[in-house]
Amino acid sequence: MTAHMMKDGWIGVVNGRPQVGASAERSRRTRAQDIDAFAEMTGDRNPLHYDKRLAEASVFGRLIVQGGVTSGILNAVVAEDLPGPGSVFLEVSWKFVKAVGVGELITGRVEVTEVRSDKPITKLETSVRNEASEVCLTGTATVFTVPLAKS
Repeated sequence: MTAHMMKDGWIGVVNGRPQVGASAERSRRTRAQDIDAFAEMTGDRNPLHYDKRLAEASVFGRLIVQGGVTSGILNAVVAEDLPGPGSVFLEVSWKFVKAVGVGELITGRVEVTEVRSDKPITKLETSVRNEASEVCLTGTATVFTVPLAKS
């Protein structure tokens, strides 16, 4: 098959093909219930998430949410906004650079850096910031978007 006859891999994708430079954000305030829900799902009962006295005496100085709670906002941005419904992570490379405490407002952001035309695969720059605009998580992700609409 010649390059000019290559199939468009984005046919049927709900939000269509994203453009390089497009971005999306979502914000939410963390809650103690997030810690409990994540622990129920994963079994992560690290004392830094539950033992207030121990957590306050640690380098963090407070109770912190699990890293999965912090990165979880990026799942929502990718699945709901950009690229959107039908999107799943193929690969992520994240650095957790600042812990997130209970009650903090966090904002997850993705920006499209590369889009394949033959397959619905997108590369993203990702970050999570707190309400002081401090970076809590930074990195990249590769996402596959399943066509959900009828073509």
